[in-house]
Amino acid sequence: MFKINRKLEYALVSLRHMSAKAPGQLTSAKEICDTYRTPFDPTSRVLQIMAQHGVVRAEQGAHGGYQILKDLSKVTLYDLTSMIQGPIQIVNCFHGDYSHCEMTASCNVIAPMLNLNQRIAELFSTMTVLDLIKSKNQGEKQIRTKPIAREDAKIT
Repeated sequence: MFKINRKLEYALVSLRHMSAKAPGQLTSAKEICDTYRTPFDPTSRVLQIMAQHGVVRAEQGAHGGYQILKDLSKVTLYDLTSMIQGPIQIVNCFHGDYSHCEMTASCNVIAPMLNLNQRIAELFSTMTVLDLIKSKNQGEKQIRTKPIAREDAKIT
Protein backbone atom coordinates (compact mmCIF):
# COMPACT_ATOMS: atom_id res chain seq x y z
CA MET A 1 0.00 0.00 0.00
CA PHE A 2 1.30 3.43 -0.91
CA LYS A 3 1.18 5.74 2.11
CA ILE A 4 2.54 9.15 2.87
CA ASN A 5 4.89 9.43 5.81
CA ARG A 6 3.39 10.28 9.24
CA LYS A 7 5.68 13.31 9.49
CA LEU A 8 4.09 14.70 6.33
CA GLU A 9 0.67 14.11 7.90
CA TYR A 10 1.76 16.06 11.01
CA ALA A 11 2.99 18.90 8.78
CA LEU A 12 -0.37 19.02 6.97
CA VAL A 13 -2.31 18.84 10.27
CA SER A 14 -0.21 21.72 11.61
CA LEU A 15 -0.58 23.87 8.50
CA ARG A 16 -4.34 23.29 8.36
CA HIS A 17 -4.68 24.20 12.03
CA MET A 18 -2.61 27.36 11.65
CA SER A 19 -4.41 28.41 8.45
CA ALA A 20 -7.73 28.43 10.33
CA LYS A 21 -6.42 30.97 12.85
CA ALA A 22 -6.43 34.74 12.55
CA PRO A 23 -3.45 36.11 10.59
CA GLY A 24 -0.49 36.78 12.83
CA GLN A 25 -1.73 34.53 15.65
CA LEU A 26 0.90 32.14 16.97
CA THR A 27 0.30 28.42 17.45
CA SER A 28 2.43 26.27 19.72
CA ALA A 29 3.45 22.72 18.93
CA LYS A 30 1.81 21.71 22.21
CA GLU A 31 -1.51 23.23 21.11
CA ILE A 32 -1.43 21.21 17.88
CA CYS A 33 -0.46 18.02 19.71
CA ASP A 34 -3.15 18.47 22.35
CA THR A 35 -5.84 19.28 19.78
CA TYR A 36 -5.11 16.45 17.34
CA ARG A 37 -3.37 13.93 19.62
CA THR A 38 -0.18 13.93 17.57
CA PRO A 39 3.11 13.01 19.26
CA PHE A 40 5.04 16.07 20.40
CA ASP A 41 8.57 15.25 19.18
CA PRO A 42 7.77 14.50 15.51
CA THR A 43 5.21 17.32 15.34
CA SER A 44 7.63 19.89 16.74
CA ARG A 45 10.37 18.55 14.45
CA VAL A 46 8.28 19.06 11.29
CA LEU A 47 7.40 22.56 12.48
CA GLN A 48 11.13 23.25 12.90
CA ILE A 49 11.86 21.87 9.42
CA MET A 50 9.13 24.06 7.91
CA ALA A 51 10.58 27.06 9.79
CA GLN A 52 14.06 26.31 8.39
CA HIS A 53 12.54 26.31 4.88
CA GLY A 54 10.61 29.54 5.43
CA VAL A 55 7.13 28.03 5.29
CA VAL A 56 6.40 29.02 8.89
CA ARG A 57 8.00 31.49 11.27
CA ALA A 58 9.12 30.37 14.71
CA GLU A 59 8.99 32.71 17.66
CA GLN A 60 10.87 31.61 20.77
CA GLY A 61 9.84 32.23 24.35
CA ALA A 62 7.09 31.49 26.84
CA HIS A 63 4.42 32.94 24.56
CA GLY A 64 6.11 31.83 21.34
CA GLY A 65 4.93 29.52 18.64
CA TYR A 66 4.62 29.25 14.91
CA GLN A 67 2.74 31.10 12.23
CA ILE A 68 2.46 30.56 8.50
CA LEU A 69 4.89 32.78 6.65
CA LYS A 70 4.67 31.57 3.06
CA ASP A 71 1.62 31.72 0.80
CA LEU A 72 0.46 28.09 0.85
CA SER A 73 -0.97 28.49 -2.65
CA LYS A 74 2.67 28.80 -3.77
CA VAL A 75 3.90 25.70 -1.90
CA THR A 76 3.28 22.41 -3.71
CA LEU A 77 2.77 19.06 -2.07
CA TYR A 78 6.00 18.06 -3.83
CA ASP A 79 7.85 20.93 -2.09
CA LEU A 80 6.46 19.97 1.32
CA THR A 81 7.11 16.26 0.81
CA SER A 82 10.69 16.93 -0.29
CA MET A 83 11.46 19.11 2.74
CA ILE A 84 9.84 16.76 5.28
CA GLN A 85 10.75 13.29 4.04
CA GLY A 86 13.14 13.79 1.12
CA PRO A 87 12.65 12.95 -2.54
CA ILE A 88 9.58 11.00 -3.60
CA GLN A 89 10.52 7.41 -4.24
CA ILE A 90 8.01 4.62 -4.73
CA VAL A 91 10.44 1.76 -4.21
CA ASN A 92 13.53 1.55 -2.04
CA CYS A 93 15.69 -0.27 -4.55
CA PHE A 94 16.79 2.74 -6.58
CA HIS A 95 17.61 6.35 -5.91
CA GLY A 96 17.76 8.75 -8.82
CA ASP A 97 19.92 7.07 -11.43
CA TYR A 98 21.46 4.24 -9.40
CA SER A 99 20.32 1.07 -7.67
CA HIS A 100 21.54 -0.85 -4.66
CA CYS A 101 19.42 -3.95 -5.26
CA GLU A 102 20.92 -7.35 -6.07
CA MET A 103 18.08 -7.99 -8.57
CA THR A 104 18.72 -4.88 -10.71
CA ALA A 105 20.39 -6.73 -13.60
CA SER A 106 17.38 -9.05 -14.00
CA CYS A 107 14.53 -6.83 -12.76
CA ASN A 108 11.69 -6.36 -15.22
CA VAL A 109 9.89 -3.48 -13.46
CA ILE A 110 12.57 -0.79 -13.28
CA ALA A 111 11.08 1.26 -16.13
CA PRO A 112 7.49 0.95 -14.85
CA MET A 113 8.53 1.96 -11.32
CA LEU A 114 10.56 4.90 -12.62
CA ASN A 115 7.53 5.99 -14.68
CA LEU A 116 5.19 5.62 -11.71
CA ASN A 117 7.55 7.60 -9.51
CA GLN A 118 7.73 10.35 -12.14
CA ARG A 119 3.93 10.52 -12.50
CA ILE A 120 3.40 10.77 -8.74
CA ALA A 121 6.06 13.50 -8.54
CA GLU A 122 4.23 15.35 -11.35
CA LEU A 123 0.90 15.02 -9.49
CA PHE A 124 2.44 16.28 -6.25
CA SER A 125 3.99 19.19 -8.20
CA THR A 126 0.58 20.33 -9.47
CA MET A 127 -1.20 20.17 -6.10
CA THR A 128 -0.72 23.10 -3.73
CA VAL A 129 -0.71 22.67 0.01
CA LEU A 130 -3.53 25.23 0.27
CA ASP A 131 -5.71 23.29 -2.18
CA LEU A 132 -5.10 20.10 -0.23
CA ILE A 133 -5.72 21.43 3.30
CA LYS A 134 -8.83 23.38 2.22
CA SER A 135 -10.33 20.44 0.32
CA LYS A 136 -13.43 18.61 1.47
CA ASN A 137 -14.64 15.09 0.80
CA GLN A 138 -18.02 13.52 1.45
CA GLY A 139 -16.36 10.37 2.78
CA GLU A 140 -14.99 12.25 5.81
CA LYS A 141 -18.20 11.89 7.82
CA GLN A 142 -18.40 8.15 7.19
CA ILE A 143 -14.78 7.61 8.20
CA ARG A 144 -15.20 9.67 11.38
CA THR A 145 -18.21 7.61 12.51
CA LYS A 146 -16.64 4.17 12.01
CA PRO A 147 -14.86 2.53 14.93
CA ILE A 148 -11.08 2.58 14.86
CA ALA A 149 -9.73 -0.47 13.04
CA ARG A 150 -6.82 -2.13 14.75
CA GLU A 151 -4.11 -3.63 12.57
CA ASP A 152 -3.63 -6.50 14.98
CA ALA A 153 -7.34 -7.45 15.03
CA LYS A 154 -7.95 -11.01 13.88
CA ILE A 155 -9.98 -11.55 10.76
CA THR A 156 -12.40 -14.46 11.07
